[in-house]
Amino acid sequence: MTVRFRPGASNLLPLLCGLYLLLYLDRVNIAIAAPLIQSELHLRNAALGVILSAFAYTYAFCQLAGGLAGEKFGPRTTLLLSVIVVCLATAATGFVSGLAGLIAARIVLGLGEGAALPTATQAMARQLPQSRWGFAQGITHSFARLGNFATPPIVAALIAISSWRTAFYVLAAAGLLWIAAWQVMYRDSPVANSTNRMPQPGLAAWLAVAKRTAPATAVNFCYGWTLWLFLTWIPSFFVQNYHLSLGSSALYSAGVFFGGLAGDALGGITSDKILRCTGNVVLARRAVIVAGFAGSCVCLFSVMLVSGLGMAAFLLSLAFFFAELIVAPMWVVIMDTAPEHPGLASGIMNFGSAIAGIVSPLCFGIVVDLTGSWTIPFSVSVALLVLGAALTFTLYPQGGRQEPEATSLGAGEGAA
Repeated sequence: MTVRFRPGASNLLPLLCGLYLLLYLDRVNIAIAAPLIQSELHLRNAALGVILSAFAYTYAFCQLAGGLAGEKFGPRTTLLLSVIVVCLATAATGFVSGLAGLIAARIVLGLGEGAALPTATQAMARQLPQSRWGFAQGITHSFARLGNFATPPIVAALIAISSWRTAFYVLAAAGLLWIAAWQVMYRDSPVANSTNRMPQPGLAAWLAVAKRTAPATAVNFCYGWTLWLFLTWIPSFFVQNYHLSLGSSALYSAGVFFGGLAGDALGGITSDKILRCTGNVVLARRAVIVAGFAGSCVCLFSVMLVSGLGMAAFLLSLAFFFAELIVAPMWVVIMDTAPEHPGLASGIMNFGSAIAGIVSPLCFGIVVDLTGSWTIPFSVSVALLVLGAALTFTLYPQGGRQEPEATSLGAGEGAA
């Protein structure tokens, strides 16, 4: 069978890969600069935890509104506005002079990024066939982890050349390049532009989607706890626990994040491969997710048992690799479960990870301040990885759509 793509699909994945790279450069940059910011502004770990978690407050709640905005206004407009806000917030970070300014800038950044991933998922669901959903989510999230991998050396180099403030100005300017490419190269699919666009869900439909998505939201919270540990505290872990310089910490952090890059791609490819071989959607999604939770749990637990820097860095890289196997099949579970409202459903699902982003960095910083130990917060992550593996068996993806062109998405919607 020949796979047919909607108009605009050929440009969609390259542009979304660039978007995910950009978003994670702007999301993780503060973690790399954190030791210098902490020193300059005389901040304790608990205060730094507040800053690192501030992003997730608006990011969490904008998952819900962002998913609806993407369905109402279309991906082209929604993502354009999102990235404009991201650029402004990133630039503003370089101008701050105190704790309040840093918190405010991170809150605005969360506002801009909140709609991005749900809206991108909506675009994938509308323009790509189900057999490619795992690959699409895997490759785009791999570029997100490429952003994690690239951020430490980029930010460290910019700091060495000028200052940590300059690093934020440069990354903000990079977002303008993506905005230009998005405007020139992408148009919404005919479905998204037509007068037959799928009607916005009412309260009853919204609650029905939320109920169907609740198990995935809980699983994503368990994954998100460990994700945010890596994104916000690993650079400081190397500095404080092993007394590394900022440059050395950046190199080790980049190595850890590289593990996630490989995990994202492999998770999506493997899930699609299992689906093609077995035709079993539940097996294709669950098997990869459980393997990711289990592997990450074992590796993160092992980190607490070693003292050497090299072995700790290696185990952290493996832990992040396994954790990132979870990502693509988790996002595809939502596309399978609620294909009629992929933007809204993915926003609800990612709300779980975003809530973890509020709690995890803050709790981590407070516990390290109170105990002087990194073992206790790592132990919490291990426990949540075990819980996430168990909760995965509550996921029941429904099968989604095989071809966008042949599927009815709402009342009155015909072929494009």
